[in-house]
Order: sequence, then C-alpha cells, then structure tokens
Amino acid sequence: MKFMANFSNAIAWVTGNARDTAAMKQRTKMGYDGAVTDDVTHYDELGLEHYTKISNALLEGKKVQGKVLLDVGCGTGILSFLLIEKGAVKVICGDLSEYMLNQCKKKAGLLGYGPDRIDFRQLDAESLPFDSNRFDAVTSGMVLGLVPNQRKVVSEMVRVLKPGGVLSISTHGQEHYYEASEMAFRAIPKGLVLGYRIEFWPRKEKEISHMFSEVGLIDVITQRLIWKESFADGGKAYDFFASTSAAWWYTKLPTDKIPSVAQKIRLAFVRKPVSEITTDVILAYGRKP
Repeated sequence: MKFMANFSNAIAWVTGNARDTAAMKQRTKMGYDGAVTDDVTHYDELGLEHYTKISNALLEGKKVQGKVLLDVGCGTGILSFLLIEKGAVKVICGDLSEYMLNQCKKKAGLLGYGPDRIDFRQLDAESLPFDSNRFDAVTSGMVLGLVPNQRKVVSEMVRVLKPGGVLSISTHGQEHYYEASEMAFRAIPKGLVLGYRIEFWPRKEKEISHMFSEVGLIDVITQRLIWKESFADGGKAYDFFASTSAAWWYTKLPTDKIPSVAQKIRLAFVRKPVSEITTDVILAYGRKP
C-alpha cells in the first residue's frame, strides 16, 4: 500500500499535480462546502465530541480572558465558542469554506452571540485579510495539515499577532486516522486516483517546533497526544471518518463515480471491520517577541 501511495505521489509530482497548490486548496474547499457529498453535513453530529476534546486540550491552562482572538479555520466554531466561554472578549472566526462559516454563524445566533462578541470572515489562511499586529492571540484547530504552504500560513498568523501575543494550534500527527486512511486507499479503485497527491500534510512534533522557531516565535512548546476512537461497527467508523474529514478526496473523482466508490469503501470498513481509528494530534504554542 505504501509503495502504491508513493508511486502515485511521484506521478503527481512529475505531472505537476502535486505542485498545483491552488487546485489542491480548491478541492479541499469543495469537500468542506459539501459540493460532492453530504458527509460534511454530519460534521457536528458525529465529530463534536472528537473536536471538543482536541480544543479543550489546546486551551488547557491558557488565559484568554479579555482578549480579542482570531480563529483560523474555525469550521463550525467548536474552538471559537470555547474561547468565548473561557472569557475572550471577541473572536473573529475565519474559514475558507462558506458552508462551514455559515454553520458557525447559525450556531452563534442560537447561542445569542452578537457581532460585539463574534464576527466572521471568509478567508485564505495563506493570505490573511488583516493588518499586522492586530490580535491579542491567534488560534487554529486541526487546519495546518490540510494546507500545502504550511510555513506561509504560520507566518501569516504570526504577522497579524500583536507583540507578546501567543499562537496556539493543533494539527495532524503522522498516525492521524491511519487505519481509516489505509482502508480507504485499499478499497478505492486505483485507476481513479493514480497520479493524485492527496491534500494532506501531517507533521512530526519536531517539524512543527522548528517551523514555529523559523518564523520568529519564542518560548515554543509542543505536545503530542494520541488516542483511539472506538466504534460499534465499521459502518459507524466510516461515517465518522467521512464526516469529520468532509470526505474531500472524493472531489478528485468523476462525479458519476463518487456514489459507487463511497459505497465500496464503506463496505470495506464493514467487512474488515474497522473498529478503531487513531487520533494523533500535535499541540504547539509560541509567543511573538
């Protein structure tokens, strides 16, 4: 399986697909906009507990009272609303996906948060639409591993951070969703994905620490957390995997093939069965001098 994945990545590099970062970002956006499947519509239903656990770990012991924060890649607002609950005076929620941002807006309305506490901006993390030195703190939850130009994203988050402010992120470790990714790759028809470099860039803890230092952050701290998500059957494992990742990889397939391929992969999860999926998270913090 690893040989086939590496072979496909090599073809993607030779043909230029692996370097077309604009197209890669667009495919990820389409997944989270629900443009090819409805998996993302179950994001909170099946992933709320999962992402809340990660968000609580990221914010443990961190003081946000009275601060104005930017949440880059806010999704449905799971991390953003925790920031408000912990005393943030205002949170700017930014995301590339219009669908996810709209879900965040709806939840803010239901919770009674007005524009004085929370605001929204559709944005590209590689080019943040804010002045430099604007925010007291910047956060980002499980986004960095889905962007091709990671150093540029981190540089942008540091740029908009005030001196003395802290950048806090969670991102994907190298074992993240390993069992699910392996099963999906085994089951998918190889002719449909040959030469496709999937839009996923997990990192080692040392790599994230080095990246933070490279962009000028000090007092850098990292931590790796690993646990298993358990499921009653393979179908539930697949549904969790597809909804929490928005199944963005299907955007690369011919539209008429997606339903049958998704059914085939889900059936593979059931037959195995896949009963556990690894969560591998890197937490990282750094202060702007």
